[in-house]
Amino acid sequence: MKPLPSSDKANPAGKTSSGQGRSFVTYWLRSPLGWFVAKPWFDWFASKLLDRWFFAISRLWAAARTASGSVDEYLAVTGLEATPALERKLTGLLTEFESRRGQVIEAEARWREAFFGEADFSDAQLRAIEADRLDWRNRYNSLRGRFLALGVSQKISPILWDVPTPQEMETIYGPSRGQASNFPNLPTTMPEISRSKTFNGAVGPDHWLEFKSPSDRINDMVCVRVHEPVGVINPPTLIFGHGICVEFDHWHGLVDEVEALVKMGIRVVRPEAPAHGRRVPDNRFGGERFIATIPAGPIDHFSAAIQEWAVLIDWCRKTTTGPVAVGGSSLGAMTAHLVADRAKSWPSRLQPDAMFLITHSRGIGDAMFRGRLSQMWGIKSAAVKAGWTQAMMDDYMSLLETGGPTVVQPENIVSVLGTRDNVTPYDAGDQLLRDWGVPEANKFQWRRGHYSVPLTMMRDHAPLQKFRAVMEKLRGLES
Repeated sequence: MKPLPSSDKANPAGKTSSGQGRSFVTYWLRSPLGWFVAKPWFDWFASKLLDRWFFAISRLWAAARTASGSVDEYLAVTGLEATPALERKLTGLLTEFESRRGQVIEAEARWREAFFGEADFSDAQLRAIEADRLDWRNRYNSLRGRFLALGVSQKISPILWDVPTPQEMETIYGPSRGQASNFPNLPTTMPEISRSKTFNGAVGPDHWLEFKSPSDRINDMVCVRVHEPVGVINPPTLIFGHGICVEFDHWHGLVDEVEALVKMGIRVVRPEAPAHGRRVPDNRFGGERFIATIPAGPIDHFSAAIQEWAVLIDWCRKTTTGPVAVGGSSLGAMTAHLVADRAKSWPSRLQPDAMFLITHSRGIGDAMFRGRLSQMWGIKSAAVKAGWTQAMMDDYMSLLETGGPTVVQPENIVSVLGTRDNVTPYDAGDQLLRDWGVPEANKFQWRRGHYSVPLTMMRDHAPLQKFRAVMEKLRGLES
């Protein structure tokens, strides 16, 4: 069996296959100056930025999605007081917003026709169509910054709350309480998966998968980006989930913790989580529904994601004989943990062989009720206003509890934690690894916070190299 590539030196110039360079931000972070950013001070800065800026203007931006160009509707959605000056600003801004949204819809339609349609396109054409889609989506998302000019970002809640009452939750999830180990059920039949055409991406051949979500509550199409390693037959695969409010396929220059794994010979499968990316409801920004509809939002999210990842594991087994791992960062790491826990009762072919967890905690409750973002969003006060007590909330959140070892052997788990992480609290994540008996050599614990860990990983590939070694060992056993 040919060994996997041992380094990420391929494509040393950092060029995409289309001849375009990487983003300036990516270059800068990988330069010697990148170490200056990948420090604990950045976590303080990022938290302030999110608290005082990002979520507030994201809410203002999402309100424009709802308003569809109407100033009156926008004011009604946001609850802002109408003034002549504000109405003048909104008239121009909403006109620009609708124009850019129309351009995004057109670019997405061209992308879909090219990649999933029957017509033939050259690789150069596909790369150009994908670049156009991403450019317009990035411009559309970046319009958030224009809403600062309204001067009202501190006057609205960063979350448009729609918390179900306890009575409504009883109707939705009451019958499932007390059945966490079997929640959710596996799909009775795997949905049909559509595969797009392949084009030469930044680090190798890329394509997308689409299928209908098995979740009746979510009931939409799942979009998955697949990065294939060059020249590797039957590659090992990592299904990797992103963090909350992260829309990896729709922005330029995002930090990518695991891109180097593709150069190391590992196929990386990246699903868009429910209510993110192409799956965002029109009245929301990416990830907002998860927060705004607690406790239904997290339960809807994870129950759908667990079923969707089971579909992806099944697809992986059908398309390679290599080992299959689950992993992710933050929210994605929690999804991987839940999948590996629930898979204890799944058929062996659907059980993951390894896990790669970044900035994880013990369970959902740690992040939801102890983490820094939950305080920033005001989750507890919103729940109390809707008639919830902590005990009532815990009763439903128990559907997302995990217990004991997962199906993955401890030596096949690799973890990266920040000892200063207060978003997914470090202490609970560290205790989880101790309970599992994960070897010290598989644990990377840096003096970093939630946001500086991924930045550090762009420069320090020791965790990636360790995970690659785990996958190569498993690949050797299976060959």
